[in-house]
Amino acid sequence: MNLNLRESMVKAVVDGLRKAVVYLPIDVKNALKKAYEEESSLAAKAHLEAILKNVELAERLGAPLCQDTGIITFYVRLGARFPGIQYIESVLVEATRKATVEIPLRPNSVDPFTGLNSGDNTGRFAPVIIWDGVNLESDSLEIVVVPKGGGSEYVSTLYMAVPSKGIESIEEAVLDAVIKAGAMPCPPTIIGVGIGGTVDLAMHLAKKAATIRKIGSRHPNPFVAELEEKLLRMVNDLGIGAMGMGGKASTALAVHVEYAYRHPATYPIAIAFQCWAARRAFITIKPDGSYTIEQ
Repeated sequence: MNLNLRESMVKAVVDGLRKAVVYLPIDVKNALKKAYEEESSLAAKAHLEAILKNVELAERLGAPLCQDTGIITFYVRLGARFPGIQYIESVLVEATRKATVEIPLRPNSVDPFTGLNSGDNTGRFAPVIIWDGVNLESDSLEIVVVPKGGGSEYVSTLYMAVPSKGIESIEEAVLDAVIKAGAMPCPPTIIGVGIGGTVDLAMHLAKKAATIRKIGSRHPNPFVAELEEKLLRMVNDLGIGAMGMGGKASTALAVHVEYAYRHPATYPIAIAFQCWAARRAFITIKPDGSYTIEQ
């Protein structure tokens, strides 16, 4: 692979990480503002105001908007005609190390047995790289950067429901997960719900729905879109509110559902939480090394 292209790839990923951890996407900011305007709880409203000021300050200073810059996850979609595919993994690891120093990112990658921190957000299967398909007609490389905070990750969970209960099981699982999570995932949250498939696929769908889908989007299946709206109302009616301070408009900003066909004997339901700091960046790299970053 052309050395200049490789260097451009590293720079693109570092810039994408910087964009993700410093600037909150506009759809998330608008949803937070809407929650602030609609929230009646004064305590929750005060926390939402503090969150919005924090977002503004991060942009002004060019500093990460949350001290927990997360475990770095990359969703990679390959263009079949993109040159140097075999070097992509090494580029992502190098970019993570550089970004940790330059942005900076908090070192969050620790050995599960010894607790030792690698110091640069890398290690065995870190950063997380998810190969998310191949576009046979494309010569570009598409990378979604998701810095996933530990607090919201901690309360994500998987249920194996009784298949005959169907939709009722989904509602019960989501409400149970939100009640148990309480204030731990730093609400208002975005909740991803993955239904069906296998246990690993269900969680994969839930995490993508929570972290990549934009607030305000709706599932193309009208039934699922209606279910998303119903679940959001039910979650906010719990009254947990921003940072657990109560309120009817700020427990969740959105509920996003995705599903896969399942085995008749199983009914996995995965719930993934994303905190209000819903950070992401979409990077597209061309064969000549030029790139764009969107949120």
